[in-house]
Amino acid sequence: MQKWFEEAKLGIFIHYGIYAVDGVSESWSFYNGRMPYEQYMKQLDGFTASKFDADKWADLIEKSGAKYTVLTTKHHDGVALWDTQFSDLNVVKKTPAKRDLIQEYAEAVTKRGIHLGMYYSLIDWSHPDYPSVYEGGNIPEDLSTVNKYSSPLDGIQDEERWQRFLQFNNNQLREILTNYGKVDLLWFDGDWERSAEQWNLPEFKQYLQSFNPDIIINSRLQGHGDYKTPEQGIPITRPEGPWEFCTTINGSWGYVPTDNQYKSLNQIIRMFCDCISLGGNMLLDIGPMEDGTIDQRQEDILLGLGEWIRAHEEAVFGTEEGIMTRYYLGGSTISKDRKTLYLFVYDDPKENICLKGLCNPIKKITVMHSDKELTHEIHGGVPWFNIPGTTWIHMTAEDTHEQVTVLKLELEEELDMYGGSGAVVTHN
Repeated sequence: MQKWFEEAKLGIFIHYGIYAVDGVSESWSFYNGRMPYEQYMKQLDGFTASKFDADKWADLIEKSGAKYTVLTTKHHDGVALWDTQFSDLNVVKKTPAKRDLIQEYAEAVTKRGIHLGMYYSLIDWSHPDYPSVYEGGNIPEDLSTVNKYSSPLDGIQDEERWQRFLQFNNNQLREILTNYGKVDLLWFDGDWERSAEQWNLPEFKQYLQSFNPDIIINSRLQGHGDYKTPEQGIPITRPEGPWEFCTTINGSWGYVPTDNQYKSLNQIIRMFCDCISLGGNMLLDIGPMEDGTIDQRQEDILLGLGEWIRAHEEAVFGTEEGIMTRYYLGGSTISKDRKTLYLFVYDDPKENICLKGLCNPIKKITVMHSDKELTHEIHGGVPWFNIPGTTWIHMTAEDTHEQVTVLKLELEEELDMYGGSGAVVTHN
């Protein structure tokens, strides 16, 4: 795992494609029968990207505080956002946009030092060779359950066509990995429709690494990815190893104008704090409109998140996962030297913040956004058994940030938390 990813904390996901024309769910609209395939693909005629400005996107991503970004180069509908030489189904050849959007995106992102990520759908529900085999090669007993976009309706598998499709994927991915400078991260989707053997793993991953041995690949590669990608639900417990939580700003990945169920800025910041408290990243999604502009509500949330991060970046970047909630009922991070503990205060306290199990003497407590110094007292404890008392930090609503407050606890030595039976634990 590359160090930059584990220290990134925040990435911006971008779902952009022809589905923004009618504001429908990306690819799933026709797969699930909500609209005919022909009607869905008719959106090609309305995709202009007339106000698409990659520099504006990159500026917004930079202002959000994100260190990497991931764009849908091709979703399950098979429509590529670049001038691929292996299919006419792309926005350069088939839409009024007639632009290689990936080229512009990659240049704008890279020149700002933002790590470049590309989403690519392994499955392609428009490709004639894709519905040629079944997952794991197992033909279902009831062929009426088969979806025509993913499996052969007649029950006859065609391995030659499947191998042809795999070569098609290899060809397109070679374009993505060689035509746009260094790609730092590949974000796959759709691996569930075929087995690892059918995706030709691990050879397929080795092929990808041949273009860039440092490339990071997400977990949606039938067990051969580099990090976990829980979606929409924040993990209750920390996933093992590097991980990233991907989520939407409202309830949709792409632009859906009827979806007004937006998460508030406060909710987004709290979710972000929860992620970094558990040692992960948050990949926050936006869905640009058909013309390439971004809904003002989405832009405002990214700007608000970035403003909060800049006011508290010491507690965000260069930190490690925090202490368990059994010690503090909120989020937290720890400095690399483990001599500073940052506590995220989500709500307005009445008179105190309670911290249990801290064995270290505290040198100083400050409210990060105001630099106000807070007092504290310790009650209880059994020193001769190395059992610490409870630390009560004096704090009221007037000390809080309008979104999430961060308290900085400077310790006299490396953090030690009580582990029971007189023991201390220096890690979670």
